[in-house]
Amino acid sequence: MLFERRRVTRLPTPEEAPAGRAEPDYAVPERHLVLGTPLLGPYPGHLETADFALGCFWGAERRYWQTTGVWTTVAGYQGGHTPWPVGDEIRSGLTGHAETVRVVFDPERVPYRRLLRLFWESHDPTQGFRQGNDVGTHVRSLLFTHTPAQREAAEDTRERYQRALTAAGHGRITTEVHAAAGFPFYPASALNQQYLARNPAGYCGLGGTGVLADVGRAWPR
Repeated sequence: MLFERRRVTRLPTPEEAPAGRAEPDYAVPERHLVLGTPLLGPYPGHLETADFALGCFWGAERRYWQTTGVWTTVAGYQGGHTPWPVGDEIRSGLTGHAETVRVVFDPERVPYRRLLRLFWESHDPTQGFRQGNDVGTHVRSLLFTHTPAQREAAEDTRERYQRALTAAGHGRITTEVHAAAGFPFYPASALNQQYLARNPAGYCGLGGTGVLADVGRAWPR
């Protein structure tokens, strides 16, 4: 079945979503092209996992893999209804998934709040179903937390960044915070993993507001 590429700016219902599949119909690389670490695990026990959706995952993934203390990153899809979605389905707007980067990191080397600072400063969280020229449900702003401490930090920094944005004349943040346990993460195909490492001139409509984020108790910049 072919899906028309549309600029959908509302979330679909489960009944509207494609049925999906029980397993992926594409290959996912075993190792990170840049970091050399396993993409899908197993991960060392001292590491933590966090998921960030901030628009185009090509640019978002690169910003995270370039961060000291990040062990591996995975481009994928999260927040929707369709199991193991594929590109045409996602871009149709009917699966409800957002382009997401899974970040596996060492909290002794980089605190979660520093990763949140990168999240807030790397996109415009007030744009809703849009980032730059990219429009649709797949580029909306979301945080998926894996622990109660992550959720507390995500909600606290959202409030802090809203105050900074308001003072700078920006609108309301649209970012939603969800427990990752309720939204399976589906790794994207090999084409999308570390895309900008292979295509450094590739387009990605990721851009921040220019407003710096106060994330509270985190190490210095």
